[in-house]
Amino acid sequence: MKAVHFGAGNIGRGFVGLLLHEAGYEVVFADVNAELIDALAAADSYSVHEVGEQSKTTVVDGFRAINSATDEAALVEEIASADIVTTAVGPRILRFVAPVIAAGLAARPDDAPRLAVMACENAIGATDLLAAELFDGLPDDETRDELAAKAIFANTAVDRIVPAQAPDAGIDVTVEAFYEWVVDRSPFAGAEPSIPGAHFVDSLAPYIERKLFTVNTGHATVAYTGFLAGATTISEAIAIPAVRSAAEAALEETSAALAAKHGLDAADLAAYRAKILDRFTNPYLVDEVTRVGREPLRKLGRDDRFIGPAADYVQYTGGIPDALLTAVGAALRFDVPEDTQSVELQQLLREASAEDIVREITGITDDERLFAPLVATVRGVQESAR
Repeated sequence: MKAVHFGAGNIGRGFVGLLLHEAGYEVVFADVNAELIDALAAADSYSVHEVGEQSKTTVVDGFRAINSATDEAALVEEIASADIVTTAVGPRILRFVAPVIAAGLAARPDDAPRLAVMACENAIGATDLLAAELFDGLPDDETRDELAAKAIFANTAVDRIVPAQAPDAGIDVTVEAFYEWVVDRSPFAGAEPSIPGAHFVDSLAPYIERKLFTVNTGHATVAYTGFLAGATTISEAIAIPAVRSAAEAALEETSAALAAKHGLDAADLAAYRAKILDRFTNPYLVDEVTRVGREPLRKLGRDDRFIGPAADYVQYTGGIPDALLTAVGAALRFDVPEDTQSVELQQLLREASAEDIVREITGITDDERLFAPLVATVRGVQESAR
């Protein structure tokens, strides 16, 4: 069995690639980072170090690596004979990998089993996005039908904290022990691939939103409020009582929205968010608040970790999510000159009106109940900076 994985970075090696390896797949890593690909190609193995109260090390071997920028023909051949294609490249990069996946499908024999394609990204419906990019780039309906018959596209929800690595780590990766990879079973019609580390479910939406609006919302809230409090790492930040309280309050609101929207059990959600907050205290994961908080414009997007659950809270509970709005205010104050989106955000705050900023960044429109509270939050940040 063979899997082609796009994205040979820390998440690719320390999470998706690891689970595929443990499932018995020969993993072919594809990436545009020449230095990383050369290092993988020159190595016989790498180690994944799980750290926490109980630590362990797993050796990953039997993999190969291809530079997708310079050796596309070889990558197309690999996809044409693969069983699985996965990605961990970031949602915005999916449009760049879609054409080569399409080429691999076109080169795939008509009698070959259908290729399982799963985008493992921190985004709702990431595989749907990848499929749309793939099919939109095809010339006609006949070609779309031909390639659609050769693939199965399944959405996923993924969760594992993989911090920035030590400068001397090489291709080894340090990760937390906890992980979750949930896959929508329905597209496979009972023939889902064998991946013991993945959990196949009949309805994925609640799992995706539970993860994104608990893990990602909590992580980002700790990062932004911790940054303002002067903390350097996530474990330092959550040890500050005011930071932990801000995260707890925000996650109580996201849990309320999830319970009202999906019918999830309130007690189960309480236990889940407590587990998530406990994960952030792991002192063995040296994860900087500036890394977790990077790209604030994306994180303030309509369907992302703050605005998504805030809009659901308004719609499904009828209330105003004060704690999430406070977290948004902290995100707006994330001023890191090394982060391009942070610089752009600070410029917008100086030059644009609060109303225009809400419309442009969050996608919330004037007729939505969340619009006015968001405008007030942005305006408060603007006024405090004057």
